Amino acid sequence: MSGETDKVTVQVKFGDVEKTFSGAPEEVWLSLNKFFGEFLPSFDIAKKLVLSVDLQGLVKDCEGLIAFSKEGANLLVSKDKLTDNETLLLWLLAYHVGFQLGLVGSEAVSKEELQAKLGKSAKITSTRLGELVKSDMVAKTSEDKYKITTFGITQMQKEIVPKIKAKIKIS
Repeated sequence: MSGETDKVTVQVKFGDVEKTFSGAPEEVWLSLNKFFGEFLPSFDIAKKLVLSVDLQGLVKDCEGLIAFSKEGANLLVSKDKLTDNETLLLWLLAYHVGFQLGLVGSEAVSKEELQAKLGKSAKITSTRLGELVKSDMVAKTSEDKYKITTFGITQMQKEIVPKIKAKIKIS
């Protein structure tokens, strides 16, 4: 064997990373081992630092708090038992879940719609939304609508949903 017949090409695709190794079999083998030795541990470390949402787990966490009908998203918790911020976050979470499941058309909600759902004045709704945006739980879209952030969803799952369930005695 000599020349081009000794050459081997290996293409590796892992997540969003794609790499091609070409050369003598020994060189490609060494390069491949080096790639996996350097890349995979750092990928696993980075993965632990990236916020991501497990939709199936989120849906399970939301059982008894939100539901969907042909009219759209619904809260199953009386807003009298929730703070204004909890109510807004729960509505935005409901729209996010509904959008992910294809049950509502958008995860972004207008301030006016949130005001109607909160049942408070425009000033109070704006103030509460401003607080949630400042805390990175909610983001304002380019269309002047609001949606829950990945950080907001994570905080809801870790802290707020368990607190709400404890308040209304859902396990």
